[in-house]
Amino acid sequence: MSSLRSVVDRVGPTLLHAVVLPGDDRAVADVVIAEGGPHGHLAAGDLVLAVTSGALDATVDLVRQSAAHGAAAVLLKPPLSRRAAVRKAARETGIGLVEVHAKTSWAQLVWLLRTVLDALADESESSDDSAAGSADLFRLADAAASVVDAPVTIEDTNSRVLAYSARQDLTDPARVSTIMGRRIPDDVLARFRSRGVFRELSKGKQTIYVPAQQDGTLPRLIVPIRMGGELLGSMWAVVAGPVSDERAAAFADAAPVVAVHLLRRRAHADAHRAAAAELLRAVLAGNASPRRAIAELGLSDVPHRVVAVDTEAGKKRHQASAGAEGAGPEGLRLALLERISNRVGRHTHGCTLGGVLYLVVEEEQRGWHELRATLAKEAAGGKHSLRAAAGGPHPIGELNRSRTEADEALGLLRAELITGPVVGFEEVWPALTLHRVARAAAGSGAAELGPLDVLREHDRTKHADYVNTLYEWLRHPGDPRAAAKALRIHPNTLRYRMRKLLDVSGLDLSEPDVRLALLAQLMTMRWC
Repeated sequence: MSSLRSVVDRVGPTLLHAVVLPGDDRAVADVVIAEGGPHGHLAAGDLVLAVTSGALDATVDLVRQSAAHGAAAVLLKPPLSRRAAVRKAARETGIGLVEVHAKTSWAQLVWLLRTVLDALADESESSDDSAAGSADLFRLADAAASVVDAPVTIEDTNSRVLAYSARQDLTDPARVSTIMGRRIPDDVLARFRSRGVFRELSKGKQTIYVPAQQDGTLPRLIVPIRMGGELLGSMWAVVAGPVSDERAAAFADAAPVVAVHLLRRRAHADAHRAAAAELLRAVLAGNASPRRAIAELGLSDVPHRVVAVDTEAGKKRHQASAGAEGAGPEGLRLALLERISNRVGRHTHGCTLGGVLYLVVEEEQRGWHELRATLAKEAAGGKHSLRAAAGGPHPIGELNRSRTEADEALGLLRAELITGPVVGFEEVWPALTLHRVARAAAGSGAAELGPLDVLREHDRTKHADYVNTLYEWLRHPGDPRAAAKALRIHPNTLRYRMRKLLDVSGLDLSEPDVRLALLAQLMTMRWC
């Protein structure tokens, strides 16, 4: 059996508030409605709904009789639930006293409590909290369908189906596609959006009725699911036509209950996501065993890549729109991760670290190539610019190497030393090699040797461009046209500059070692 505390907690503070809880937190067996007169029908573990109580004396008597029969609690609406005599009777007899929100429908509360009791009973047989939470939503969809007498879906703010009712007696192609695809199809979504449905949802209306459409889509009765002013999702009922105010209100009464479940579902998902992200960070740092990563993250034992994504590239350009959406940099990264996960699927895992979104993706299957296409699409058409760089494919136990390569390549993208917006290890390894060599040379002071300082000083005082000219000439040996093109000058201008800089520096470029040393120095100056 379920405990009184667990039932009250599961329904949530939107509808129920525990005024008195027995010290033994007694078990709950059933839900009964207290009728007028003697209460001999009460039994141990009952939740007694005081539907007809009106007088204070009658309510106190109900509390005492319920306690005598071993009932778990009496549920009352204010003001009786707040009367001192009622509370005193509950404390003296050791029975629970629970206040019901004044505007709650008793009929809706009955099926809600019974739904919660069934769900808690199932949870006691299963340790999978996520599965239990999903079962709750499906039961709520069934219950809401019985209230509105129509098939119902419960959807999140991205129009993804979280649960749907079992009954299918009234349906249309749009509903079938929605359930099969677990989200409203794009074409159907566009039609509802053109009718202002989602604008009405954001305004906080209690119910929204959408008439039948010319394409055969049946009418819909839609209820927003909110908690604390935040839109968490919506319930959609496929109806035959206009719904009576009474039935529409009863359908809307279910929304606060569903909101509690959606909040708990989100809290569970957030906790699971946080734990997975923490483990993934350990994997990227080389501090987690491959076996644990494979078992707990669901990674396959094949080579993976780490992709570093910078979502700050277009921060200034899109600062106004981001502020309007209420999403800071972390929110943008998490939203991007969710979109990518939806498109690429389970083959991609992600976490944020140091302002960078890291994605871990399989090399094969629906892996790196599909992720690259998705990132390129985001960069080209998304609201927020991004840059992304992938390290090479490595075993799970060596993903810290792939992360190092991705970080370094992303740094070169940020410095505009390589072009993006999305690059892979295969095309940037020469740049990574030159960068590492340049960093090592810079630390040794090698760039300070020889006559380059003379050329740098000449450029500074004479406003010449000899250093860059020498660099491009060395990068394109025997091809003055390519070197001139890189400098955006005429080949004759290149030849003139080369004669002048040789005169100024006294360099002998006929020596191979001199050319190699100069190129290493110039590369160090440019890359560090």
